[in-house]
Amino acid sequence: MRFFVAALSNAAWNLVFAASLFLAAANPALGQLERIQLPAGFRIELYASVPNARSLALGAKGTLFVGSRSGGAVHAVAPGGKVFKIADGLSMPNGVAFRDGALYIAAVSRILRIDDIEKNLESPAKPEIVYDRLPRDVHHGWKFIRFGPDGKLYVPIGAPCNICDRDGYAVIGFLDLQKKAFQIYANGVRNSVGFDWHPNTRELWFTDNGRDWLGDELPADELNHAPRAAMHFGFPHCHQGDLPDPEFGRTRKCAEFEPPAQKLGPHVAALGMRFYTGSMFPAEYRNQIFIAEHGSWNRSKKIGYRISLVKIEGNKAVSYQAFAQGWLQGESVWGRPVDLEVMPDGSLLVSDDYAGAVYRVSYRQP
Repeated sequence: MRFFVAALSNAAWNLVFAASLFLAAANPALGQLERIQLPAGFRIELYASVPNARSLALGAKGTLFVGSRSGGAVHAVAPGGKVFKIADGLSMPNGVAFRDGALYIAAVSRILRIDDIEKNLESPAKPEIVYDRLPRDVHHGWKFIRFGPDGKLYVPIGAPCNICDRDGYAVIGFLDLQKKAFQIYANGVRNSVGFDWHPNTRELWFTDNGRDWLGDELPADELNHAPRAAMHFGFPHCHQGDLPDPEFGRTRKCAEFEPPAQKLGPHVAALGMRFYTGSMFPAEYRNQIFIAEHGSWNRSKKIGYRISLVKIEGNKAVSYQAFAQGWLQGESVWGRPVDLEVMPDGSLLVSDDYAGAVYRVSYRQP
């Protein structure tokens, strides 16, 4: 290697340097990745540059689908790395889900579908409406969607406010796409933008964003566990399992509701979460929960802007700690993690809507 490096001509080094400058200019996040702190043996690299990269879904042929919130577009990253814009002009198409060759897109009040998407990345069909009776509210109107083990498409409906009590909102439900019917699964969920099912028990776990304007330290965001339907997680009456709301906590007690499985940081904006099901990482990470913390916006000192790890033992959360951090430097921010996806090779992808990037986290025995 030393001989090869020494043998490079000045012209060759200029080309290498120019290429690195081009990549850095194409996505400034490349120049910041050395700031990310990870456990020994882990590394992070840029997987793809995607504007306003939000929710992630993986196709059967290895295509990564990437939703957006502010961009109005949905992108696809082919296995070779080429990025395609496959839909545009949509209303906050945050959520994406893949099933039976079709891509499903959540765009506030509508669920759309593009059939045979992986065969037609260069010229995809126009999205078809499969359901259009969801609320039209923009406040917490962007949605994370995912197919559950039961084959139903799970869809959250966030509260259309910071704090309010409105029928039909603050829930996680599911769509029976054949019957075109929506049914509520969990209540009292202010705004969930990420959920997954335990690989063994097939029980639902989800993140929930706590309300604003109760100070820097209250309330905590939540990781919740919903092993059965019809559970109520407190909103708007109770937050973090033990904090009555100043207005809505007068009529119902916290003891009436399900406490969180794990309190997360206050205002960290916990979004995407995934159970790690790969084989690349050490065994201690198997079936544990990674959470993308988008970061605070209403706190005097910023918090979040990282990937955290919640460890599970006996179907209970036993610890909560940082796994990857460095997107926040002091009070300066250069990236905001949104969602996660476990790849077939066991690596972990992380989307970042602030930097317009998707990262790949991999592991090699140190």
